[in-house]
Amino acid sequence: QGQLVESGGGLVQAGRSLRLSCATPGGTFSNYVLGWFRQPPGNGREFITAISASGTNTAVADSVKGRFTISRDNAKNTLYLQMNSLKTKGTAIYYCAADRAIHSADHVTARPRDYDYWGQGTLVTVSS
Repeated sequence: QGQLVESGGGLVQAGRSLRLSCATPGGTFSNYVLGWFRQPPGNGREFITAISASGTNTAVADSVKGRFTISRDNAKNTLYLQMNSLKTKGTAIYYCAADRAIHSADHVTARPRDYDYWGQGTLVTVSS
């Protein structure tokens, strides 16, 4: 319970796309708010996007709005991050996270301290 496993990271050229996945083996996160964060080299962790338990509400950072899309498949207990038009400043370790508190179905949060479970991260390197 509480384990999150990211995958899909790697080296990609600027302008291309990449999709990250976050699996939740051994547990169910269908009632949790789920989010993606990233930590660029030498910088702190920053919010990217989050999705409500119902999947009908999302929050997106301005820096990735229009390029990144979050989605979830509760039947597969998997969270996704579709990243298009990647930029070199997108080079970072990407983390998925889960907020286990019970909220309304459309609740989302961008605050790292609201998330209880974190994956180990997957490295995305965007080359010029």
